[in-house]
Amino acid sequence: MHALGIELAQLLRAGDLLVLTGPLGAGKTTLTRGIGEGLEVRGPVTSPTFVLARTHPSLVGGVPLVHVDAYRLSNALELDDLDIDFARSVVVVEWGGGMLDGVAESWLEVEIVRPTGASEGAAEPESDADEPRTVTVTAFGSRWQS
Repeated sequence: MHALGIELAQLLRAGDLLVLTGPLGAGKTTLTRGIGEGLEVRGPVTSPTFVLARTHPSLVGGVPLVHVDAYRLSNALELDDLDIDFARSVVVVEWGGGMLDGVAESWLEVEIVRPTGASEGAAEPESDADEPRTVTVTAFGSRWQS
């Protein structure tokens, strides 16, 4: 997931919004960490669960990364209330499915599916970190039209 984030970062520019969905442990924050590395932002990129949103400025004069955890938000208005600079940042929203009504005209939905039960009986709790994931990216809006 980290390597995919680094690759994905090469396609992103200011104003881009990504919505990450997937179960706990699927790799949403790991993907975002890779995006942060690819964008060369100040880190570390960690889950913003308790602060809701964290901005990581660029270390190289590029676009900042805004990392949002929308798990505790209930609607698009609450997301909008965070006063995020969508136009001048790359914004990654974990758990943001269904919260973009009126917030953005274009975005990427990134769905991460992790095999269930793959790590049952594993010797180490972290041993599932390299489990294969299925990632589906769906583009919405004019920004992503070819």
